[in-house]
Amino acid sequence: MTPFEGIPDAAFRFYSDLERNNNRDWWLEHKAIYDAAVKAPLTRLLAELEPAFGAAKLFRPNRDVRFSLDKSPYKTAQGAFASTAEGVGFYVQLSADGLLIGGGCHTHSPAQLARLRGSVDAESSGQELQRIVEAIASSGFEVEGERLKTVPRGFDKDHPRADLLKHKSLTAGMNVGRPGWLATPAAADQVARRWEELRPLVEWISRYAAP
Repeated sequence: MTPFEGIPDAAFRFYSDLERNNNRDWWLEHKAIYDAAVKAPLTRLLAELEPAFGAAKLFRPNRDVRFSLDKSPYKTAQGAFASTAEGVGFYVQLSADGLLIGGGCHTHSPAQLARLRGSVDAESSGQELQRIVEAIASSGFEVEGERLKTVPRGFDKDHPRADLLKHKSLTAGMNVGRPGWLATPAAADQVARRWEELRPLVEWISRYAAP
């Protein structure tokens, strides 16, 4: 495979233009730009990161519009996910806004949610997660995920980790924008460094709350 050389500015221009021209005719006319500026560089980036973080896959560019009022056929961002367990792993995304780097867990079944809450409630694993989340936030990541407005039933509303108990999914992300290194081979090291910062979160979820 051709070595990773960075993500060109053309990738971000492509998505800026797509936001204004989200239709099949425009996509087909500009698909060669998508293949060369978005799909190929991301594929090479993921291949370079695979030894440390595992195999990743690109998401389909087509939107599922069956149950959506918005019938725009294409996603205005290209995401990719390196999975360590079902729904758990490392994430990267290109859009007109730049590059987003993230990780965590974005799915939840009733059994998984029960394990997550039990592990947050338990003193040892819960305190470990609290330290991980605080370290990630201090590094500039936004701690996110689907959340309840109140502490779930069965837990003290004054629980020392009440905010974490509200989470139904738990992710962290950082939009780094379009820094100069993004168009160079150094982008692989920059993504790897941030994924390493997220590894404790991914490993905690994989151990205590994976599907």
